Order: sequence, then structure tokens, then C-alpha cells
Amino acid sequence: MKLILDTFSEVYNLLQPWADGEFWDLSTHEPVPGAVYVFCREQVNQHCQRIQAMAQSGEFTVVIDNAAEGSETLVTWCYVKGLVPLIQQGKIVLLGGGEMPAGWPHIHYENFLPKILDYEENRQAVAESNDIFTRTLKPYKFLFLNGRTRPHRKYLLERFQRTGVLDQALWTNLDRGLQLIRQQNGGYVYTDEEIKNIRIEYWQDDRNVMYDPIEVHYLPKQYEVDRYRDRIDLPVPPVPFLDDHLFDKEWGEIYINPEPYKDTYFSLVTETVFDYPHSFRTEKIWKPVAMAHPFIAVANKGYYASLHRLGFQTFGHVIDETFDQIDNSQQRIERIAQVVEDLCRQDLVSFSDVCYNVCKYNQQHLADMSVKVRQEFPDRFVKFIKSHSPYE
Repeated sequence: MKLILDTFSEVYNLLQPWADGEFWDLSTHEPVPGAVYVFCREQVNQHCQRIQAMAQSGEFTVVIDNAAEGSETLVTWCYVKGLVPLIQQGKIVLLGGGEMPAGWPHIHYENFLPKILDYEENRQAVAESNDIFTRTLKPYKFLFLNGRTRPHRKYLLERFQRTGVLDQALWTNLDRGLQLIRQQNGGYVYTDEEIKNIRIEYWQDDRNVMYDPIEVHYLPKQYEVDRYRDRIDLPVPPVPFLDDHLFDKEWGEIYINPEPYKDTYFSLVTETVFDYPHSFRTEKIWKPVAMAHPFIAVANKGYYASLHRLGFQTFGHVIDETFDQIDNSQQRIERIAQVVEDLCRQDLVSFSDVCYNVCKYNQQHLADMSVKVRQEFPDRFVKFIKSHSPYE
């Protein structure tokens, strides 16, 4: 098998020792018939017709890599680019970070899991994680970190604000809400179709408040990671999403400050995907796992089952996790909210004690999996391609 890698591929470093060649721009590269080509998403954006022709010819095995994205984003992009017929014919293979629809040939890489422990700041934070269980009197009940105000996050923010539960949380919201934002300077714009397709509602005074603006809310300065702490005091710009502003256009969400975990009893993790049938596990879930922090995950149906398949344990012995099997998004988010509200009324010191063994098991399993995921990926990739490629 001849393997040719796009140097901008997100799995380039993992596969490079097995590569027979590489390129950084397809326009300057002469394709090698019979080879397996791994293209990053940007390469497809620039050379879509040529890559489609390569796939259609049957002379190449074409792999499109976007390991940092789950199925929802990647599938939508494939439709926009007109790649779906070639994918469904088996002429293009996708490499993504989330589970994919049946009938779409794909290789899954658990992209975010091993990255949590790549950062020295995070490893130092993990070393302090035992303080979570020794610091029993905590000023907040749960940690509730939100970036973009996706519908499931907006529902919980609105509901908890009205029920008083939000006052018991250490929380963030880095987005002004789901109102229709028209912006001329390159910011994201919610389309009429996206607004129409929001299937989660929260009614107050005969009005669905899901489209109302909502408060931007940072962590208190002592809880933000050191490198971004001073940015909290900067004037808030008139843009809908404040991730780039707070994190100085870096991937700031990956860093862990241990103090928010020490001062809360559990994490309410609002994953990227909720109203979608395929799981996508991001840094949002692996941060509390790394910190040995109990969690409730707000995600798609079957998300907990997917964690179990990876060998992680959850907290069904103390939390009713049957919401994971509720197909209806409205009913699932309502049930999750009830579970959180019920938990906040309980003795959370005892809850923390009962969760200890699961938390420590998950923390160690994450450390083991961080090595295993990367070590096993090249062999998994080669075996999949050999079973898929007509040249093997």
C-alpha cells in the first residue's frame, strides 16, 4: 500500500512514519496511481473537482480527514461540496472524530481524548485533583461551562436562571443567544432555516424565550486559566461569539484550571451535539474525566452508551441516567434539567464520596486510553484501507 499524506492532515503526525510521500498543495503534486491519498478538508475546499475526479477514476483511494469534527459538521460539509454520491459509492472514505451515518465508509479517530494530557498546565491540574474530594465545603454546587449558545445550552440557562439553580453554579456563556444575528463583518449568522429547525422550546408567559438574547457571563477571574485571566477586563466587542475575544484566537477551551473543579461537586457538560443521532466526544467531557470530577453529560441519545463502549464508567448508581435513551430532544433536555435540579437538593458531600471510585477509575482509564488511541490508530487505519482499497 502506497500512502501519500497531505502535510496539513490532522492525523499527519500519526501516519507520517508509514507514508511513502507527502504534499502540501495538490496543485504542485503529480498524483501516483494506485496510492492511498489522505486530504485535509482545506485541500478539498481548494481542489474539490480534482479530488472528485481522482475518486471517480478508481485509480486512487481517497481519504478525507477532518478528525477535529464530528459527523454533524462533516456530513453537512460533504453535502455542500457534492461529495455524498462518491462517499455512498465507497469511492471516498471519511476520517472523522465522531460516529458517522450507516453506509458512509469512515474511520473514527477519538481526536480529543488524548489531547487533554498533552498540555503541561493540564497535567499539573490533574496532579491536584485529589483536592476535589478533600475540599468538602464548596461555594458552588456544579460547574457549567458554555461557549456558543446552542439550543440545549440556551434551554438550561433560561430554565436554571428562572428556577434559581443557576445561582448555585459556576458558569459561563460566551454567546449572546439564538436571536437572528445579521452581521456584515464576517461573523457567524444564524439563518432562517437554522432558527426554524430548533426543536427545543422553553415557554414563559406564553412566549418561547429560546430566541431572546442572553447575558454574556465569564468565570470569576480567580477561576480562569492564567493566560486568559487579564482578558476578562477587556471591553466586550459587539460580536455574537466571544471565544476568540476571551481566548485571543487560541483553542482556549482545552486548558484546565483546577480551582473550578475543586470548588464544585460535579460538572454539567453541555456537549457540542445534542439534537443529532451520532455521538461526538470533545474536550468538554474529557476535562472532568481527567480531573476525576463527577459529571452529567448533556448530549445526543446514546452518548452514555458510547462512553461505556470505550470502557468508561458513569454514575448510574447515584444518578438516574435513563435520559440517555430518550429519543425526543425536548423530553431528554427536560429530564436532564430535572436530574440536575434534584441533585442540587441532595447532600452533595455524600454524593461526592459515592462517586469517588468511578471518578478515579475514569481518570486512570483516560490516561491509559490517551496512549492506546494514538498507538493503535495507524494499524486500524491500514487494516481499514486494505479492506476497502481495490489495490489490496
